[in-house]
Amino acid sequence: MDGLNDSIKTLGRRRVYKVRDCDREPMDRDSIDMILEQWKSIRPDLDASSMEVIDRLSRASRLSSLGVQKDLRPQGLETWEFDVLLALRGSVAKSPLSPGSLASLCMVSPSAMTNRLNRLFVRGLIRRETDPENRRQQLISLTQEGVALVDVLVVHHEANLQRMLHGLTVSERLELASLLGKFLRNNGLQDP
Repeated sequence: MDGLNDSIKTLGRRRVYKVRDCDREPMDRDSIDMILEQWKSIRPDLDASSMEVIDRLSRASRLSSLGVQKDLRPQGLETWEFDVLLALRGSVAKSPLSPGSLASLCMVSPSAMTNRLNRLFVRGLIRRETDPENRRQQLISLTQEGVALVDVLVVHHEANLQRMLHGLTVSERLELASLLGKFLRNNGLQDP
């Protein structure tokens, strides 16, 4: 274990790295390549390909989340608020939605959704109505202000996402989306 800790500590101080055997150009190599090379020298018997995929997936998730947060912050919105607003705007044909349906769409717990809805209600972006078919249930929909905000921000948001994906061709984007969908399905993380 000390060898691994020493290798990782020295990783940040080196200027030139011998990266694992791959067909990537030096400019295309990143810190994950460097860490994998360290593992290869310490444990050549270890197949670290799964580590590479999951680490890249994790870093891509963090990077994209930060990019969305940075884009929404000047608009006065948190990512979770925008997720709820998008879910409501995208479900116009089914609108209004119950808090439980929204929680499922946004992949959060019902209690987390209650907190989110309370904050959006205070901001005047959603309305709550009693379900005429079940008076114990609430139905949630966007106010006119909520619709107007989403309609403006979704164009800006999509442009930001396009910027984040600018280095991928259309076919690469489709392939990546397909592979990520397969990964999610294989791990039981299917859409509601």
